[in-house]
Formats: sequence, structure tokens, C-alpha cells
Amino acid sequence: MFAYDSVILARMLTSMTLVFHIIFATIGAGVPLLICAAEYVGIRKRDPKYVLLARRWTRGYVIIVAVGVVTGTAIGLQLFLLWPTFMQIAGHVIGLPLFMETFAFFFEAIFLGAYIYTWDRFKGRYTHWYLSLPVVIGGGMSAVFITTVNAFMNTPQGFTLDGRTITSVDPIMAMLNPATPSKVFHVLTSSYMTSGAILAAITAFFILKYGNNTYYKKALKLTMIITLIFSIFTAIAGDTSAKFLANYQPEKLAAAEWHFKTEKGADLILFGRLTEDNEIQGAIHLPKLLSFLSFGDFNSEVTGLDKVDADLIPPLWIHYMFDLMVIFGAFGILISMLFIVFMFWKKRDQYNKWLLRAIVVNAPLAMLAIEFGWIFAEVGRQPWILRGYMRVAEGAISSPYVHYVFAAFLILYVLLGTFVTLVLVRLYKKNPIQKEWEMRFPDTLFGGDQK
Repeated sequence: MFAYDSVILARMLTSMTLVFHIIFATIGAGVPLLICAAEYVGIRKRDPKYVLLARRWTRGYVIIVAVGVVTGTAIGLQLFLLWPTFMQIAGHVIGLPLFMETFAFFFEAIFLGAYIYTWDRFKGRYTHWYLSLPVVIGGGMSAVFITTVNAFMNTPQGFTLDGRTITSVDPIMAMLNPATPSKVFHVLTSSYMTSGAILAAITAFFILKYGNNTYYKKALKLTMIITLIFSIFTAIAGDTSAKFLANYQPEKLAAAEWHFKTEKGADLILFGRLTEDNEIQGAIHLPKLLSFLSFGDFNSEVTGLDKVDADLIPPLWIHYMFDLMVIFGAFGILISMLFIVFMFWKKRDQYNKWLLRAIVVNAPLAMLAIEFGWIFAEVGRQPWILRGYMRVAEGAISSPYVHYVFAAFLILYVLLGTFVTLVLVRLYKKNPIQKEWEMRFPDTLFGGDQK
């Protein structure tokens, strides 16, 4: 009984940690690109508003990074604490990417410190901006290395397993497994898209609350352009991921689409519900689209759950995770595209209240899309923790005291969430943009354009 309970609790604790950490990991990987872009535009256009934008974003980013370190450390600790059998085998293989992820973080942190404390200290216009590039690279590479670990769990390779003993290890081959390209592409593009959506939502909120001015206009324009670009790239990454699943994890794709029977010209199914006999009711059927998304051919054959052993079928509720991820992602593309179209369409106002409210709503929806995407990715791999080699129950701890650890981490995350919220609100509330502008440029009106 204790062994069974400990598996459930270990899964719950790991899930809670990942759900919390992914917020900070996403922002940590994505925001440096926006900071870099804002400062570059400011230097190129000789516009101090963009440079000030980069400075203010950097302050909030430092707090996010600090909390991300804590939650990232918690994940590393839980891997060894909750999944000892898994780490006994896989630890020999994934040790390199875990080390490289740590190295990438230190690389980012060193240059982030230099970037923060060297504002206005260089004569060259671009010298300080160059320091942002390693921060962008470090944040991105940190996401890349940790994603290769997850990819390895889905398509493990690069080792020989004799019973429960590793006899040979090729960590590079393990990192460059078939799942890595699509997963890395998806993680990076969605991080940049979501970070852009969050910063755009903050700007739109301030416009709704305090009124418009050139600073907010420039901030919203920059963030919405970046959001649109990476929303499109995220959609492309999603298509790449679907084709990967069709070839390497057909059971996950079939469960996500409630595709019970192997057939050609398979329909894509949106929403709906399942009866006790696995009959689909109230769903939207898009004819032959699943075949096209899987193999680029409307008449291709897609493997159904009838070809999967009953005990290897993932939970069918991941269908809803997949649908919500896609719908929320599509909403982000639509809203950012509308803003850009209205920006060039003089008869339309891209700052109208309804569009601004939609931009505000897009931020939590974009983050939820990432959360649902990760739930789909992780639960869709069930019952495997290491696909084809080890089931989740085999890799988990059998201690009867996991519930104490769960309670301790729950308290930690509540405190961290409260702390980061209060600090960020206090940071920007005590230093409003108008006040900071007057301090830095006392002879210039805040609302005026800077050419």
C-alpha cells in the first residue's frame, strides 16, 4: 500500500514542481530576447524610451531568475529523492546535459550581472548591448539542455542496458535523440512567444488603466511584433511535433486525438466527450486533417489505439490538454495578427479597449497553453518514465513519508509565489515610469516622441 501511495505522491509532487517551475523557466528563457531587442531598437533609433524599457524589464527579470534557481534546484533534488531507481539507470546518461544546463545558467548569470551593473559606463553605443547577447544565449541554451533530458525520456538511446546495469553510454547520442529537434524548437519558440505576450499584456493593462502615451505605444508595438513572429514559429513547431509523434510515439498521438482505429484519411477531432464504450459524442471532426498533420498527406494511414497494448495506452483525458493548448495558441496568433493589421490600417485603432483587453487575456492563456502542453507531453508518455525501458512505478521511491515532503514543497511554492508577486508589484509601483523618466531626462516631457 505504501509503495502504491508513494508513487502517486511522487507523481503529484513532481507535477506540482514542474507546473510552478515552468512559469519561471519560460520567462527566464524568453525575456532576455525582448530585453536585447528593446535596447537594440533604442540604440539604433537613438530613442531613450526603448532603452529605458530594457532597463525596467531587466529589473523584473532578475527576480524571476532568482526564483527560477530555487525551483530548478527543487527539480534536481526531486529527481534523486523521488525517482532513485530511474536515476540509478538514466543518471549515467543524462548527467552531461544536466551539467551543461547548470553551466549555461552560470554563463547567463555572469553576463547578466555585468549587464545590470554597466549601464551608462561605456562610450561605444553598442558595447553595453553586446553584453545582453550572452544572456540571451545562456537562457536559451539552458532550456535546450534540460529539454534534451525530457526528449531522452521519450525516445531513449545512447546506452546499452543489461538488466538494470548500464554497460555503455554515449551521452551525445542520448542528447541528440529523435525527440530533441522538435521539442527544443517548440520550447524555445513558445518561450519567446509567451514572454512577448506577458510583457504586451502588462503594457496593455497600463494603457487601459492610465491612458496611452508614446512609451506605452512603443512597448506594445515591440512586444506584439515579437509575439506574432514567435506565435507563427510555435505553430510550425507544433506541426513538427505532430509529425514526430506520428512516427515515434503513435500511441500518444492516437490518445490525444481519440483515434481508436488505424485508418487512412483520419479525421482531426476537437473537443467532444467519450462514453463508457469509448464512443465520441459532440466533437468537431475535421476530415482527413489528422493524416495531413501526421504525414503531410490527406490519405496517409495513422496508427490507432487498436494497435497498442491495452496496458500501454496513455490516459485519454490528454485529448483536452492537446485541444486547449492548440486553441489558446491560435488565440495568440489571432490577437497579435489583429494588432499588427490594425497598426497599418489607418481606419482601425489598435489601441481600442476591446483589443487591449484581449491582449491582457492572451498572457495567461499563453502560459496555460504551455502548462497544458507540458501536461500533455508528460502524461502522454505514461505508463513510461523511460519509454520502452522503465515504467513510472518502477522508477519511484517506495518510502511512506513522501507526503511530508509534498507538504514542505507546497508551503515553499506558496511562499515563493507570494514573495515574487509582492516584490514585483512593489518594485514597479514605487518606481513608476513617469517618475523614472523625469529623473533621467528632467528637461524632456515624458509624453513627447523621441526621434
